[in-house]
Amino acid sequence: MKLSKKSLLLLVFGLLLSVVLVACASEPDESGTTDDSGEETEGTEGTEAGDGSGGNLIIANLSDAVSLDPVGSNDTASSDIQSNIFESLTSQDENMEVQPALAESWEAVEDNVWEFKLREGVTFHDGTEFNADVVKANIDRILDSAVASPRAFLYDMVTEVVVVDDYTVQFVTEYPFAPLPAHLAHNGGAMVSLDQIEEDYAAMEDGGEPGSVINQHPIGTGYFKFDSWNPGDSVVVVKNDDYWGEPAKLDSVTFKVVSEGGTRVAELETGDSHIANNLSPNDVPRVEGMPNADVNQQSSVGLSYIGFNLEKEPFDDPLVRQAVNMAIDRESIINGVYDGIGTPAIGPLAPDVFGFDENAEGLEYDRETARELLAEAGYEDGFSTTLWTNDSQERIDTATVVQAQLAEFGIDVQIEVLEWGAYLEQTANGEHEMFILGWSTVTGDADYGLYALLHSDMVGEPGNRTFVRDENIDALLDEARQEPDPDTRLELYSEIQELLVEVAPFLNIHHQDFLVGVSSSVKGFSQDPTGILQLHEVYIEE
Repeated sequence: MKLSKKSLLLLVFGLLLSVVLVACASEPDESGTTDDSGEETEGTEGTEAGDGSGGNLIIANLSDAVSLDPVGSNDTASSDIQSNIFESLTSQDENMEVQPALAESWEAVEDNVWEFKLREGVTFHDGTEFNADVVKANIDRILDSAVASPRAFLYDMVTEVVVVDDYTVQFVTEYPFAPLPAHLAHNGGAMVSLDQIEEDYAAMEDGGEPGSVINQHPIGTGYFKFDSWNPGDSVVVVKNDDYWGEPAKLDSVTFKVVSEGGTRVAELETGDSHIANNLSPNDVPRVEGMPNADVNQQSSVGLSYIGFNLEKEPFDDPLVRQAVNMAIDRESIINGVYDGIGTPAIGPLAPDVFGFDENAEGLEYDRETARELLAEAGYEDGFSTTLWTNDSQERIDTATVVQAQLAEFGIDVQIEVLEWGAYLEQTANGEHEMFILGWSTVTGDADYGLYALLHSDMVGEPGNRTFVRDENIDALLDEARQEPDPDTRLELYSEIQELLVEVAPFLNIHHQDFLVGVSSSVKGFSQDPTGILQLHEVYIEE
């Protein structure tokens, strides 16, 4: 099919965007894990594999998975497991460039129509075939309001999925949307067995929750197959010997929940776990001093931030939000908690994300102005509030620094530490006042980095946990995602970043580096800028 000049420009723009694609939702960006590991995977016995393949890898994770259904949650720890079981139409390489996966090629055949040619000969773990009907069923499902996926915003511009033939599918979008191939690399676009989707819908008709069937035994096309999930303990996946591509080298992977940071490091030291995910910066010297382990450090486009609930007093007043922003010394958090690791964040977008404005200004540390703003808002003597965090040591330490700094302004901060699943649920419900969280721009495009965090349609679980509802921001976000011209999009995103200084729904801390402790026996390991662990090429060498 011949491309029009406008369509060709759109396609070129989409390819240019893929160059800057970087990584949703940071573990805890928005992250967790589980299993019935069994005796064989409790230690390092039976893990020898000196021939460049094999082994039973054990990963000590901070948190449990929230969901194994790709459309059931939007957190990193769940995605870590899902990415091994499921595959999407596209993928992203270590430079976050879009690559073929279950789709071999794609093109914009019209301004608002993308056509994908699918890979033939691919089967799911249940033996069923991957084809265009499967693609349509999966995208229709994530957009189904009855399923209520927190990842639906990734594809809500799709108005129809057209099955052209068994291995050709078209995405019709409401407006030209150049980043669609990158969005389809997200775990939210992972392909689930059609038979299992139908079984899950049948369970919903009988009163079951969406994803209840898929959560029990997820079925994808990935190089690992689901084995077991013991909630709160571990998830086990095993090698898929019938994988369509190059099979995994490991025999199995156990994602083990080890919530205490010191214990994760100790497990790495003793060999009870091969990977400690993640490390606190304070743990780095200890791991670097181990004869049997190293630190894997990966830069990211993730954002760590402190959010305010705009529906709770006194944070319904922008003057208070601006004051708290200016009362907190970010540098002391970055240097004192993160040992200087990471890049200070002026705004929510990291420098490598399309839409980042190097000239954007933020709310700088200014104690005198902070006092003036508090007085203007009627809180000259301060107020009492709560600051929530999950059980990440860095976030607990950050909360302690914030507590001490705000006390100097008469603000009494009580710190509450919640388990990861409860933390996500209760902040999505708006039960908090202040909270510490992260967000990773997994597509490398500002649409993902800003839309989910700021649009009023995204309030709650999809990402907007500050409950900001601003008509001007909404209008600019809508216009920017519908605008095909990249220069105009950049101007719109700059306007949004200017508005954020006034609205101040959160305090940007930094763009963190991911730190993972890795046993010297683990070969072929890497982590991408989204924070997802790359395990396809991993094996254990004793």
